[in-house]
Parts: sequence; C-alpha cells; structure tokens
Amino acid sequence: MEFVEIADPNGPMIYNGIYHLFYQWSTTGAVWGNIVWGHATSTDLVNWIHHKPAIVPSEPFDIKGTWSGSTTFVHGKPIIQYTGIIESDQWNYQVQDMAVPKNLSDPYLVEWLKPVEYNPVIKPTDGINASAFRDPTTGWKGPDGIWRVTIGSKVGNDGVSFLYRSEDFIHWTKAEQPLHTSKGTGMWECPDFFPVAIHGKEGVDTSVLGPSVKHVFKVSLDDIKHDYYTIGSYNPGTDKYTPDEGSIDNGSGLRYDYGKFYASKTFFDDEKKRRVLWGWANESSSVADNVKKGWAGIQAVPRTLWLTKNGKQLKQWPVEEIEQLRTKRVSLHSQVLKAGSVIKVSGVTASQADADVKFELPKLEDAEIMNSSWVNPQQLCSSMQASVQGKSGPFGLLALASKNFEEQTAIFFRVFNRQNNYVVLMCSDQSRSSLEASNDKTTYGAFVDVDPRHDHKLSLRSLIDHSVVESFGVNGKAVILARVYPTLAIDTEAGLYVFNNGTGNVKMSSLKAWSMKKAEINYLKDVSISDI
Repeated sequence: MEFVEIADPNGPMIYNGIYHLFYQWSTTGAVWGNIVWGHATSTDLVNWIHHKPAIVPSEPFDIKGTWSGSTTFVHGKPIIQYTGIIESDQWNYQVQDMAVPKNLSDPYLVEWLKPVEYNPVIKPTDGINASAFRDPTTGWKGPDGIWRVTIGSKVGNDGVSFLYRSEDFIHWTKAEQPLHTSKGTGMWECPDFFPVAIHGKEGVDTSVLGPSVKHVFKVSLDDIKHDYYTIGSYNPGTDKYTPDEGSIDNGSGLRYDYGKFYASKTFFDDEKKRRVLWGWANESSSVADNVKKGWAGIQAVPRTLWLTKNGKQLKQWPVEEIEQLRTKRVSLHSQVLKAGSVIKVSGVTASQADADVKFELPKLEDAEIMNSSWVNPQQLCSSMQASVQGKSGPFGLLALASKNFEEQTAIFFRVFNRQNNYVVLMCSDQSRSSLEASNDKTTYGAFVDVDPRHDHKLSLRSLIDHSVVESFGVNGKAVILARVYPTLAIDTEAGLYVFNNGTGNVKMSSLKAWSMKKAEINYLKDVSISDI
C-alpha cells in the first residue's frame, strides 16, 4: 500500500441503495500534497469497497488541484461540484467545477466526466479573493424553482459565504448579498447549510423549507481548525440566513465535536430518512511518525444528527449500522462507585470496543461550587484532569489503559453547582494516553446542556478503535473524538475500566460493553491496491 493522507469527506450521497463517500486524498504521501478525490462505496456505511479516484487534476480548470465539494441531485441525477485550482500567475487561483457520472447504470459510479464546455461553472468575479474561494455546498432549490449553492470565502478577516443561483445547475449568477457573514472569524472552509425538522429525529431533504424546519449553518474555521455551527432561520425571499438569538456566530459557539474533527459534511439519506454527518479526524502523532506508519487521517464514524426538543442545539449518534459489528456483550450491574473506585470491564477486547455507561446525577448540594471565571471547558478540563479529585467527579471510563495505568485515555464528567443549577463538564483527557513524548496529548472539554428537571442520568458511550476514542455524552449532546497512540495498551494488553475519582460516591446505574469486529474493506479487481 502506498503512503496516503486522507482528509475532508466530500460529496457523500446514497444512489440506488449504495452509499458513496468521496474524500480528499493526497497521492504524494502521508502529508498534504497532490489532492484527488478518493472514492469508496458501501451498502451499510460500515463495510466499504474502494475504487479508483473519481476526480483527478487533468484539465486547465483543475490542473493544480481538485479540492472539496458536494453532490446535489438534479432531476434525480447526481452532480458533483468541487473546487478546482487553475494554472495562474496568482497563487492558488480557485474556481468551482462540475462532474457527472459517465454511466448511470454502473452501480458504483466509478467513472466521472468533467464537461469541458461548461467548466469552470463559477469563477471568483466582483473582487472576490481567488485564493479564498472554495468548497461549494450541496445545492438547494427555492420556491421559485431556482437552484442555490453557497461557497466559503473571506473579506479581510470576516468570514463570508457567497451565494450563487442557477436555473440549470450549469450557468450561475452571483447574488448581490452573501447568504451569511460574521466579523473576525477568518476564512470559512467547507460550509454546510441544511434544514432540520423542528419535531422528531427524521432528516429532511436539503431543499425543504417552511415552518416545520430550522436551518443549520456550519463552517470550518481555517484559522483555528474547528467546525462551528449555528441554528437559525432562512428567508428564501431574501436568501439570507439569520442565527437564532443566543446561537453564537463565532469560535465561541457550538461545535459538532470538541476534539479532532474538521471539514465535516452532511447528506440526506432519503432511504432511511436521516441526515448523516461525516468528519475528518487528523493525526495527533508527529509528521515523522505518520510517514513511518505510511498513512495519516481517518474518517470519523458516520453519525445521525437531529435537533433537540428545545431547538437550541443538535444531537448526534453513531449510525445504527455500527451495531452490527458488536459481539461478546458484557454487563455490569447497578452499583455505587465509592471514592477512588476503579472497576475493570472484563470479557471485552478493549482495544476495539463499544462501551455504554449510565450514571445517576449526584445531588446538587454535593457538587463543587463553580467559579465564575471557569468559562472555557477545554482549559477547565486541562487544569482538572482525571487525576485531580473533585467533589462530584471525575467519573467515567478509562479506555486503552495499560496494566499499571501508565497509559490511559480518560473520558469523564464533573458536576458543578452554579447558583443552584447544574453545570456538567465532559472531558477527554489524553495527557497519559501514550508514553510517546512527541504525540499531541491535548485534553478536550465541553459543557453539556443538562436540565436536572428532565435529565436524571448522565450517559457516556465510547467507540474505541486502537488509535481512536470517539465519545458521545448525554445521548449525543456533546461529542469528543480523540486520536491516541498507546505503546503499552495495545491489542490484548489494553484494558477498559469504569472509575470514580471524586470524593463523593456516584451511582452507576448500568454498563454495557461489546467487543467489536473489524469492518470489511475491499478493493475491486480492476483497482490496484497502489491506487488506494
């Protein structure tokens, strides 16, 4: 297998019962370089077949790079829009191109054509910075029958999402006003714009409008390499998006994931009526180590997302198909975890597991008083790591733990009392994840929106897979993906534990865990493994 780096998920879709995931793939090694669109297909979002690259630099309108983009169904047929880098005196001159399937009867849609008579379909006119003009969204159709797409950019240091309209998805006109802007947020990469149902968990098609939906606007902030989203309203008459009051429109706002997660992209799965989220998780190891192992970058487990009942944030959960990999279930009965408790979860392959634990909320009067200056959850988790004892917490899971706990990745909660209200902090502590000193061991954190009148338990589900610990707190209200590289806690030497390092007792109401089988990754006969 050749050295590879895999990055942004691109153009995910389902067509005739087959899921397609395209992705940014560097053909020059385990570092960012010559970018093409890799291509894999699946019938279940778990087991995949790799194909040859779908889009590669080959024409004047993309000869310097084929960057991120989206797929839109136009009259039932998929059309890819992507950012092409053209030959120019100006560095990184970016345009938007289109590609269509060569043969719609091919179930895998292996061959894609780039119509030279149309491309590029959108150019950076009207003073747009041509080196900051990329990543077109999935298109949506307005009540006037006109298609829209939006493209990430910046004006000065203000993030901008330019809007374009088309009757035929080929010829595009720039709108006078952008879909959305925000001051001081820098370059907006990989924007994503889609509706979510106000009631229920079902996803809706990207073109759905009306009082039954809110809209989500997500951007990947290039300056800080995190994904942020707001929830708001879209006016199809003015083509303007407005975040709801309280939905923070900058780097202090809501994130899909508070760990390693970037350049995310959703699509509507019309067969299962759900919106599915993909995200790129890059490495925490050094570039030299990436080159040694021969690869860099993974895709996070695909997640279903929907709007919470209060309409203030999204929830996320691994797609249900992941559960087909479960085997060898074990359970721990309800019990009180006394201060300092560490209980091993025996009977599971801890290096590749799915663990789901539930705790009862401690009494409010037992919680530690929260200092008003504690406003940054990541900083708070970094100063209060798993080894720092509190009143109500830390309690949670120790994943990928070595025999004597020299290595461990701790995912846990702390509960605070702020003016007689709960504040729940979720942390993923990588400070002891590996004995390898060169790894990035950043500790991640998020505040979880918990209402003690309705949420009486704190749930934590962690998907563990060798170098990945992907954790979902309180039924998916907060998610943290960590990349870790233990040197001792590997394969059969890895352990899984539930723990309570708080001074107060905590009741664990249930714990279920499963060993996980490997997904099947295959290659078509006409594809050389050196092409993957």
